[in-house]
Amino acid sequence: MRFPFLFATRGCRAVYRLHQKQFLSPVPPLWKHRSSAAVSTQLCKDDRSYYITTPIFYVNASPHLGHLYSAVLADCLHRYKLLQGFNSKFATGTDEHGLKIQQAAEAAGKDPLTFCTGVSKQFRHLFSSCNISYTDYIRTTEQRHREAVEHFWSVLWNKGLIYKGSYEGWYSTQDESFLMPSQVGDALDSLGQEIKVSLESGHKVEWMKEENYMFRLSAFQSQLLDWLKGNPQAVQPERFHQAVLKWLHEDLPDLSVSRQRSRLQWGIPVPGDDEQTIYVWLDALVNYLTVAGYPDKHNQWWHVARHVIGKDILKFHAIYWPAFLLGAGLPLPKVIHVHSHWTVGGKKMSKSLGNVVDPLERSQMFTADGMRYFLLRQGVPDSDCDYTDDKVAKLLNAELADSLGGLLNRCTAPALNPAQVYPSFCPQSFPRAHGGRAVREDYHMLDAVKKLPAVVEKHYETMHIYKALEAISACVRLTNRFVQRHTPWKMDRKNSEDERWVDTIIHISLECLRMYGTLLQPIVPETSNKLLSRLGVQPHERSWAALNFLARYQGMDCPFEGRALGSDSGVLFSRLEPHNADKQKPKKTKKSAN
Repeated sequence: MRFPFLFATRGCRAVYRLHQKQFLSPVPPLWKHRSSAAVSTQLCKDDRSYYITTPIFYVNASPHLGHLYSAVLADCLHRYKLLQGFNSKFATGTDEHGLKIQQAAEAAGKDPLTFCTGVSKQFRHLFSSCNISYTDYIRTTEQRHREAVEHFWSVLWNKGLIYKGSYEGWYSTQDESFLMPSQVGDALDSLGQEIKVSLESGHKVEWMKEENYMFRLSAFQSQLLDWLKGNPQAVQPERFHQAVLKWLHEDLPDLSVSRQRSRLQWGIPVPGDDEQTIYVWLDALVNYLTVAGYPDKHNQWWHVARHVIGKDILKFHAIYWPAFLLGAGLPLPKVIHVHSHWTVGGKKMSKSLGNVVDPLERSQMFTADGMRYFLLRQGVPDSDCDYTDDKVAKLLNAELADSLGGLLNRCTAPALNPAQVYPSFCPQSFPRAHGGRAVREDYHMLDAVKKLPAVVEKHYETMHIYKALEAISACVRLTNRFVQRHTPWKMDRKNSEDERWVDTIIHISLECLRMYGTLLQPIVPETSNKLLSRLGVQPHERSWAALNFLARYQGMDCPFEGRALGSDSGVLFSRLEPHNADKQKPKKTKKSAN
């Protein structure tokens, strides 16, 4: 989904010719919990439902790294909720209407739908290649979406929230947006001629006069402020919540929500007015309702809706979309998760600079799990993040291949684990009270791993995935140090006491690995599956509820103790050459003999 800077009626010369339709007051606040029995019943149905969305992506160009980042973030949250036993719906898709698509299709000699279908398939292919497990892929050219948009428009119209007016002002065809004078500046084109351009995008703008429909956004300013002030977690992270509050303390003029059909044919006609086309961004936003089953079957999902978006479309999702929903009498999203952008070598990705990163190519180079891990490990929602191939290779080598993979290889190698089982834990070797053969650092490690699920859950819930991965990586390092500290490969298994201690070291290490593999499932599903399968952990034993770290240490039975390990399918993650990452295919590394 791409959203232009919206046209605001103030600042352009606007004259409104209002239809004789009564203007109804904005609806009561719908973000506050109501106390009726009907709502209680609805909440009981919803308490294990979860609905997460990405923006729908504009089909004017091939997918880029930012598109994949949005999709991987939402996919991570979806998989996490499934592990917790939620009934989760995950939607993504493509935004296919608008003047740019109309023009691009003409330039390509194709009809618009054929053109859109081709680009939409590229997004599907990328998402499939990177294990994006969406449950619904929406295209705005689908009939179900057209029906939802038409109904949504009619609701706003019938409430007097849409009116017809005429105006004139600056318009950018490339951005598909109207701009206020303050958003326009002077520049020179390639021939040295003076032109007007958008200060935000740099694209050329033209003066245009047009009659269309306007939405009474200004009527919702106070309700939007109340919503955000009463729900400090509605927009996350905090810096973006504050940005929206700042916008809402500024002028909030009414918005254009249609274009003349003579200028824009590729879109949904305004109901009852074939001379007007619904503006593409209003059309696009309604996709979230379409997937939820709007207008008849959306209640289960819409009460638990959450959006993942890029910071460039924050205003559209945190101001305009909530205003539309309030106008239509619908609940507001539970949370709007906002992420920042990716740069390359410190510079914005640009075709002219030749630094655009192809996410499909990189997922083939570094594997799907490798790209997922890098984006989620390095991506910080609050600020822009920088991408280089070298950085990807170094991170994956250090944390997936060497640290996590090395730990698994060491603890499952026949030299250290000749019986190829989940060995027994000896309480005398590692008693709950400090003593036996364990040292203080060992108890600190157990405490950190025991607390890890709660730490990871906290960060997953707030979409600070990188913090969850920092915590997991730190615990993996602690477990490696634990094994290295006690050097079990140097002990004599013929000595019964040494054998019990070696088995205890391996048991604890495998329990740590089981925790890491389970918690990493939303991040690197293929790698986690490989790890857990090697440990002999069955599919039904991989849920959040099944974590229960080191049951034997707590005096309980361990279902894995004595169980045979799964088959050896090779190293967990293949190393890459850091300095030649763009030329190298993954290399296999020899398994540890220890």
